[in-house]
Amino acid sequence: MKPSPAVTPPSHIPADTPGIHAVAWATMIGTAIEWYDFFTYGIAAALVFNKLFFPADTSPLVGTLLAFSTYAVGFAARPIGGVVFAHYGDRIGRKTMLVLSLLLMGGSTFCIGLLPGYPTWGVAAPLLLVTLRVVQGFGVGGEWGAAALMAVEHAPPNRRGFYGSWPQMGVPAGMLVANLAFLALSGAISDHDFRSWGWRVPFLASAVLIVLGLVIRLRVSESPVFRAMKAEGRIERRPLVAVLRTQPKNVLRAAGMRFAENSTFYIHTTFVLTYGTTVLTLKRDDLLIGVIITAALGLISLPLWGRLSDRVGRRPVMIFGSALLAALSWPFFWALDSGSLPIVYLVTILCINVGNHAVYAPQPAYFAELFEPEVRYSGASLGSQAASVFAGGLSPLIATALLEAGDGYHLIALYMTAMALITVCTALISPDPYRQSLKQSSAPSSRTARPSDSSTELSHG
Repeated sequence: MKPSPAVTPPSHIPADTPGIHAVAWATMIGTAIEWYDFFTYGIAAALVFNKLFFPADTSPLVGTLLAFSTYAVGFAARPIGGVVFAHYGDRIGRKTMLVLSLLLMGGSTFCIGLLPGYPTWGVAAPLLLVTLRVVQGFGVGGEWGAAALMAVEHAPPNRRGFYGSWPQMGVPAGMLVANLAFLALSGAISDHDFRSWGWRVPFLASAVLIVLGLVIRLRVSESPVFRAMKAEGRIERRPLVAVLRTQPKNVLRAAGMRFAENSTFYIHTTFVLTYGTTVLTLKRDDLLIGVIITAALGLISLPLWGRLSDRVGRRPVMIFGSALLAALSWPFFWALDSGSLPIVYLVTILCINVGNHAVYAPQPAYFAELFEPEVRYSGASLGSQAASVFAGGLSPLIATALLEAGDGYHLIALYMTAMALITVCTALISPDPYRQSLKQSSAPSSRTARPSDSSTELSHG
C-alpha cells in the first residue's frame, strides 16, 4: 500500500465539525463515569479491602498485597475486553460498544457495593470480588477504544489531538468524583462506620451514574469514518488477525508508549495511599486531597497537552512527558518523606499534570493515526490494553512487593524510571503521522502494509 500524502487542513475547514462538541462531551462524561467505577475500586482496595475480604489474622502488608492482587486482576481482563469489544467495534460500530461497556462497568460496580465480606461469606467473598473485578476490567478494556475513536474520528484533521484528549479527561474527572466521595464519607462518619458500611455508598451510587451515561451516549451519532467504511463495504471480517498480520509493529508501539504514564500513574494515585499511611505518618485525607487537586487540574492540563500535540506533533510531547516522569521518580518519594504537604502537592502536580498528562493526552489521536480504519479499534485497543496489564495493573502490586523486599523506596523509584524510559525509547523509534489523513485504504486488497510500519513515514516526525 502506498504511503498516504501528508495533509494540511485547508483554510476553509472550520475549527470544529458538526456534532463534535456533543461527541466530545459524551466521550468525556461517559468515560468519567466508567473511571469513577474503576477508581472507586482502587481506593477501596487501598483503604478497606485488605481487612474486609481477607482473614482477620492477615498482616496489614500481606492484606494490602492481596487487595492489590484483586486490583491487578481487573487489568488482566482489560486486554480480553479490548479484543472482544474491538472485534465488534470494527465490525458493527463504535457507538454500540460505548453503551455496552458502560452497562458492564456500572453493573459490576453496583454489585461490589452489595457484596458481603469475609466474616460473612468466607472464601466466597474474595472469589466473588475477583469475579466482579474481572467484569469491571473487561468493560473498561472495551471502553477506551470506542471513546477515543469516536472523538478522534469526529474531529477535524487539525484538532484531533485536542478532541482526542476529551475521553482522556474522563480519567481525572472520574478520579475526582471518586476521591471526593470517599473524602466526604471519611469526614462525615467514623472510621468504624466507614469500614462497616460507608465504603459501599460510592459503589451503590453508580446506579444513578449509569442512567446518566446511557442518556448521554445514546444521543450521539456513529463515527463518520465507520459510516463511510460500512457504506463502501470495507468491513474487515477478522480485524484482530488482520492488524496482527499487517501492523504488528504499531501494536507494539502503542503498547510501549503507554508504559510511562500507566505504571507511574497508579503509584502516584493508588499506591501512595498505602505508602503514605502505613510507612509514613501522613493522613489519609491529606493524601486524598493531593489526588483531588491533580484530578481537578487534569481537566485543564489534558486538553492543553492535546492541543500542543496538534501543533508540534504527538511524539515530542510524549517524549518530554516520559523523560520528566523518569526524572521525578526519586523526588516524588523525597517529597513524601519530607512530610510537607505543599511540597507533596507540588511534586504530585508535576508528576501527574505535567509529566503524565503530556504522555496521556496525545494517545487517542496518535494511536488512531497509526492504524487503518478497518482495524483501528482492534490495533489501538490491543496495544493500549496489553500495556495496562504489565504497566498499570501490576504497578501497585510490584511497588508494594519492592517496598517489602528493599530498603525504603529506592527500588520503587528505579522501577518507575525503567517504565518511563520504555516509552521514551519507543517514541524515539516510532513515526509521527499526525498530519496524515485518517481515511487510508479504499479496498480490502490494499491492506497489506500500513505506511507507519515503513521507514518512509519517519519523515513525518
